[in-house]
Amino acid sequence: GSAQQSSAAAPQQNTYNPKKFVCKNNGVLFENDLIQIGVKCEFRQHLGRLGLFYGNKTSFPLQNFSTAIVPGEWANKLNVQVKPVDSILEAGAQIQQMINGECIEDYNDAPSLNISFIYNNVPQKLTIKLPMFLNKFFEPTEMNGESFFARWKNLGGNPQKSQVIFRATQGMDLTAARTKLMGFGMALLDNIDPNPDNFVCAGIVHTSTAQIGCLLRLEPNKPAQMYRLTVRSSKESVSQEVCELLSDQF
Repeated sequence: GSAQQSSAAAPQQNTYNPKKFVCKNNGVLFENDLIQIGVKCEFRQHLGRLGLFYGNKTSFPLQNFSTAIVPGEWANKLNVQVKPVDSILEAGAQIQQMINGECIEDYNDAPSLNISFIYNNVPQKLTIKLPMFLNKFFEPTEMNGESFFARWKNLGGNPQKSQVIFRATQGMDLTAARTKLMGFGMALLDNIDPNPDNFVCAGIVHTSTAQIGCLLRLEPNKPAQMYRLTVRSSKESVSQEVCELLSDQF
């Protein structure tokens, strides 16, 4: 999903990569010549809080500044509340906006926010994806090898299994892969898989209606520069979404 911009003369867009926020919570979410949007997120069980920081990079005030959540398929599954934001962003200044989220049921993708303002008499509009993905509602779960493989077996069978094989786009950097997995929200379980190169993780997705246990195994194949990712959980849609979110990260 790319950010859409429409204006008489759309300013150059320098930074926008929402996928990098699947495994991290803080940073610059979007930046172009006019505005920088930073984000800080914190999540606890089924609740999340995002702080958005809008910085005006120009020497003009940004006027009629307003934001609105784009309606999406997640609407009944994720409750998103956007707090009001100042309507004028002065030259060189920064304003903050808080957004609260409550995960009611598992959902796909993430909500988007429309941002509009007037710069030097020209209306501007941005659409950015908020880093409120399903994996943000993971609680890491520690377990030993015996219970991991017992649960792995129990969650076997087809509908509960989601598997994808994909090529490593960033080289086979297993240290970087480890860092990504640790940022994903599940517990990274060491010395459990007989193959020391494999990664196994466990976590519980918290929603206000259910807790969904989830297990994951990422197997690097160095000679082929490929990964195999297998996710098992008590709910097929969760397995598929976790697979979808994570397979883009390596």
